[in-house]
Amino acid sequence: MTTTDLRARAAQRALEIARDLRDPETITAALTPRAAHTLCYGLAGTALLHACLAEAEPGSTATATAHWDAAARHLGTAPADGIYTGPGALAASLIIGTGYLPPHDPHHALLPRATTWLAARAIALADHHHRRAAHQQATPWAIYDVIKGLTGIGRVLLAAHHRGHHHQAQPGLHAALTALTHLTLTPQGQRPGWWLPAELHPSTVRAPASGAATTGLAHGIAGPLALLATAHPAGHTVAGQVEAVHTAAQWLLTWRSPNLTWPPHISGDALARDEQPAGTPRGRTTAWCYGVPGITTALATAHQALAKPELHQTAHAAMRALAERPAIHWDTEGSALCHGTAGVLQCARRLPCPAVTDRAAPTTVDAPPRRRTPGFLTGRTGTALALADLAGILPAPPDAWDSLLLLS
Repeated sequence: MTTTDLRARAAQRALEIARDLRDPETITAALTPRAAHTLCYGLAGTALLHACLAEAEPGSTATATAHWDAAARHLGTAPADGIYTGPGALAASLIIGTGYLPPHDPHHALLPRATTWLAARAIALADHHHRRAAHQQATPWAIYDVIKGLTGIGRVLLAAHHRGHHHQAQPGLHAALTALTHLTLTPQGQRPGWWLPAELHPSTVRAPASGAATTGLAHGIAGPLALLATAHPAGHTVAGQVEAVHTAAQWLLTWRSPNLTWPPHISGDALARDEQPAGTPRGRTTAWCYGVPGITTALATAHQALAKPELHQTAHAAMRALAERPAIHWDTEGSALCHGTAGVLQCARRLPCPAVTDRAAPTTVDAPPRRRTPGFLTGRTGTALALADLAGILPAPPDAWDSLLLLS
């Protein structure tokens, strides 16, 4: 398949998925009431997809409106959270999605309120981190990560700031950058500031008894690294931020495996011995959420902030090593963004790494849907956005849809 044919097929698949996800009732019927409004699984994600396709598909703006309205109705009393569930999901979808809409679109008027909410959430989470740190308590993922915490919220606030909502965004953005800088620069004994004891890891994670420091972009130090490094060239800095970027990047270089991958977690025992974990690491090493694609994009972003060639060289060497492995040997799952080949594809295109793009693109374009889920992170919405981006049918606003993944 030629590059032209592949892009045409990608555009066709993206629009087919979007057309299949036009009806908000179809989305909600496939989900639990708790998931219906969300960005990760539901309507805030499908609204984003249709907003991004406003120039490519007639009627997409009206469809996005219908999905945002339905998301607001289904939001109900969902508790405060990060950018993927709760009010923050709708706020993030609006702030990023309206970047693809005409300047006169009425949804732009909603952004000050959405930004104010996210800024307040960032301040609350930053305060939570500082209170825990004052008592020498570790900071859980949900306070700092991309999905629920300061990294994801901070990136959307940075987008809102770029859109002109300085007054509303600045307090929360400053709080996020300050807390993440402090987390990165404040070790816990011989362990880094993002190390967590076993009992503070989510129940779905098989953490070692000695606890662990997480490496990946979704929940580990690569996420804060990406935000701090993205904000710095844009002129958003706090005391110690450059040192924090250097510290996080250097730590990732130190714990890179001999086969140019990263273990999802570095155990407390390994940290204390300052030795690479023995054997093959358990968990994903080749997806956006954990592993080479997400971590290398963070390192490449850090290179742009620090102009440190080793970061650029490491990122590209690790992705070239991934390209040498057949896609069937990657530990990805399906064609979605979080665990699947669409996430690998988007990372490879952002780095850029044509060799990985050449492997991930046809796999994503031709993959049969393993699930009928509509979600942004684990379903067809995210796949459609990656395919539309590959096809070149999306505009390129300053803060693109994959800023929600800390890839831009």
